[in-house]
Order: sequence, then C-alpha cells, then structure tokens
Amino acid sequence: MGPQKGEYVVLWALMVKLLQEFRDFFASPLRTFESMKKLFALIPILSFCLTVAFAEERPPVVSSSKPNVILVMTDDQGWGQTGYYNHPVLKTPNLDKMAEQGLRMDRFYSGASNCSPTRASVMTGRTNDRTGVLTHGHGLHSQEKTIAQALQAAGYNTAHFGKWHLNYLRGAGAPILAEDPHGPGKFGFDYWLSVTNFFDLDPLMSRNGTFEKLKGDSSEVAVAEALKYIKGQLDDGKPFFTVIWFGSPHSPFQGLEKDLAHFPDLVEKDRHHYAELVAMDRSIGTLRKGLRKMGVADNTIVWFNSDNGGLPEIKVDTVGGLKGNKNTMNEGGIRVPCVIEWPKGIKPKISSYPAFTADIFPTIASVVGLPRSSMNAVIDGIDISPLFTKDLKKRKQPIPFCHNERYVIIDNNFKLMVENKGEARLYDLDKDFTESDNVILEHPEQAQRMMAVLDKFSASLVASRAGADYPEGVVLDPGRIRQFWAEYEPYWPHLERLAKEKNLKSYVEKHAPKE
Repeated sequence: MGPQKGEYVVLWALMVKLLQEFRDFFASPLRTFESMKKLFALIPILSFCLTVAFAEERPPVVSSSKPNVILVMTDDQGWGQTGYYNHPVLKTPNLDKMAEQGLRMDRFYSGASNCSPTRASVMTGRTNDRTGVLTHGHGLHSQEKTIAQALQAAGYNTAHFGKWHLNYLRGAGAPILAEDPHGPGKFGFDYWLSVTNFFDLDPLMSRNGTFEKLKGDSSEVAVAEALKYIKGQLDDGKPFFTVIWFGSPHSPFQGLEKDLAHFPDLVEKDRHHYAELVAMDRSIGTLRKGLRKMGVADNTIVWFNSDNGGLPEIKVDTVGGLKGNKNTMNEGGIRVPCVIEWPKGIKPKISSYPAFTADIFPTIASVVGLPRSSMNAVIDGIDISPLFTKDLKKRKQPIPFCHNERYVIIDNNFKLMVENKGEARLYDLDKDFTESDNVILEHPEQAQRMMAVLDKFSASLVASRAGADYPEGVVLDPGRIRQFWAEYEPYWPHLERLAKEKNLKSYVEKHAPKE
C-alpha cells in the first residue's frame, strides 16, 4: 500500500529540502570534504523518499526470478476453431493476439482423443495408459508424480480452476468434495475452485471443498477467480503455478445472449457452441490484461491448448479440414490449437515442430530448474524449451499414443497407426494433410523403424499398467472404478442440493440410489 494523503505532503517537503541541499552544494564555490560527506549521506534518504512516494504508480513486482506458469486448456475446441486459422464464422481476436506475440504451434497434439487421458498427460509428462487414466472418467493413480507437486515443492503457490476429471467420476461437473482422495488437493494444489467435469453458465463449484454458486459464463468465471487468487498471492514474493481448465465448448452448449448475436445464421446448437468460444476468447483477453496490470506478464509462461479434437456434430467445420474428430486417432481427433506466450523468454514465431501435451511437464521442469527426480522415472514427453528461442525442425524422439487400444507413433512428418490390432497404416503428413494415402509399402524402412518403436512402447505400457514404474512395484489403488458422481456414496448427503442445479438434476434423477 502506498502513502496516505497527509504523508505525501511530508514526503514532498522532505524531498524539496534534500534537493535544495544538492543545489546549494553544486552552486557553492567552497566545496569542502565535510560538505561532500554530508551530501552523499543524503542520497539514501532521497532514494527512499522517491521509492515510497511513487509506490502506487508502479505495479507490484514478484521478487522471484523463476517464471510464473499458467496452463490453460479448453474442452473440445478443434484445431480449426481459431481466428488465426481463418475459421469461416468464428473470430478469436484475443487468442490471435496471443499467437502473434508468442509461439504458435501448428502441429501440437493432445495426449489422447478425449479429455481425462490428455489431462493425465499434462499432469505427469506420461502417456495416459501409464497413469491409470485409460479413457474419460478414469482416475489418476495416487502414486503419480505431478507437475503441481513438483512446483509446490520448488516454492510455487499452486492453484487449479475449472474442470478436473481425474477422479473416477463421470457426468456433468459437480463440486469436488473436500475429502476426495483423487481431487486437486491430493495432487499438489494448495488452492482449488473446481468441478469434476465440464461446467457451463452460472456454475456450482467447490472452493477447497466448500460448495459455492457463481454467476456468469464458465470461462470468464474461471479466469476472474484465477486472477483474484494470483493478485492475492503476489505480496509473498513466491512465483505462482495456476491451472485453468475450461468447460467450453463442451456440451451442453450454453452461450450468452450477447455472444449468440455473432451467429444469426447458424442452427441453434452451433450458435451456442460458437458463442461459448467467443466468451472463452474474451476470457483470454481478460487474463492477459490482468497479468499486465499486475506487472507479472513479462515473466509468466501462459501455455494454451485444447484437450482433444473438435466435435463431429457441429456442422460448421471444427477441425480445419483434417480427417476425423474427437474420439478418433486421426489428426482431427488429436491435433489441437496451441499457443505459448512468455515475453521474457519466447521469441514470437510460428512453428510446425511436432509436440504434445506430455511435453509440458518436462519443458516447465527444464525452464524452472526442477530436479529429474520430480518426475516419474518413465516419461514420454521431452523438453521443448529450446524451441522458445530457436527454429527447430526435427524432433529426435517420436511421439507415442495409446488410447483404447489404438496405437499411434508420430515421427516428424510420418504417422504410423495401428488400431485394435488391425492393419498398420503409414501416412506422410507433409504430403497428405487428410491421411488419405497409406504409404507403408513405399517406405518399408521407415515403417519398420516405427513399428519397432511401437513394439517397445507397447511392451513398456504392460509394465506400467501393472505398477512397475512406482517404487512399490504395484498399483496401490486398482480397485476404484469410474462411476457417475450421483452413484458415489460420499455425494449422497449432497444430492438434494445438487438436484436444484439445471445441469445436474438429470444425473441425480437417473443415477442416484432410489431407496
């Protein structure tokens, strides 16, 4: 807090007196050694006065030299759904500005083709099958080492806002219980305002276990709360790690009237879907402006991406002409928009370097200087921080995927796909944007190398699923099954309250115990 009005008068009077002393010294022809000593003794006092007097004019400065980190992820936003990719109806001016001033990654991939597995890869730097999160709604093994735990141990304030979906619970997002053994607080977050899954207008959320009703678009609620939290943490001088996982544009689609007005010619479902993206983009602008206002934008890494490909039921293209959609392993199912902004450490550019969500943890670990022991001994991501300042072309380590027994290996321009033990297909993505031409016979040596990578990866997953990656050698919580939250007994005392929520009522009616 800066000085009060009366204190300003005293400060300015003192500064005027000090400046007069300096003036008299330099104007006098009789400068003695004693008068010089007296003058230099006044310099620290003048400096202090200037610092205090202008305290309110300067933004707060975090003393740590370590960068702050914010991970932002949308829910079901397709690769083509940005203004900078010239979408036919959607404009995203704030995301476009972020892309212009940061690192736009045109070949960035989600860890899998739906939400929970990708979130597991972000948190651990590992492909989802190693972590217990086989598909949506599965929970993260309690033995996993997470990026939040690592940064928490390194002195960061850690917070999660929005969708979690790593705690075995299905259905529309309900407030996370304080005692949830697989909630954000168990995986390294000091503070959280979170729900189990997707969330929409006027959400009922959980603030560290206490239910709270909030008003507004879900993306804007998450960002406003995140900024409020960040501002409240700045005085302690610690860097912050903040995760903002939106519920947009996941169904049910619920747009604000002012955002629906942008799409008068679309069918109702598409109007609401794209209205959610307009609000999401506006929240990106709010986030960037808020960081600048607090004086922390220059040394804050903001990493934005989606959790999987676009939706097939939206008839205005969601994937930018790629093949496939969410829940497929084609490019349209796993290639997602991604922008990384860090004014202090990133040279603005557009890159076609292939990367994926499992790279986030090892990259942040490298930038921050975390020990290798902060991650699991077996990881699938790599440090891509050299890309922040250099124009890298070739990735040295292939990207592996396994989702619902569908395997993919991406080795720069080549993509190998083997789904459900079927025929192997090889695509040259540089020449075949839409994955139409299987070139496995034309490139037998490349196919053989990639099949060897896939075989080794597949064998390692068998060991990981059994718990070989953990110090105990086994999975300690294998008995938990995914279920709708209304079926989960700890929620039963809250069902009457949850049934009052428009987006939760049907889950109570359908899945709660009848007796």
